[in-house]
Amino acid sequence: MRNVKIDMEKCTNCRECVEVCPEEVFQLMNGMPVHVHKEKCIECDLCINICPEDAISVVTH
Repeated sequence: MRNVKIDMEKCTNCRECVEVCPEEVFQLMNGMPVHVHKEKCIECDLCINICPEDAISVVTH
């Protein structure tokens, strides 16, 4: 199973990942994007590709 990780030290809160995700996997919590609906992820990598700060990575289990 893949798990998307957001490096909050790199994240500038641009919200691009929230907007680009076709499955609404991300949710804003306290104004920051959080990967909350892991089961909905279709592994399209749009969030990884759009992040201008390279703050999103994938951890495989």
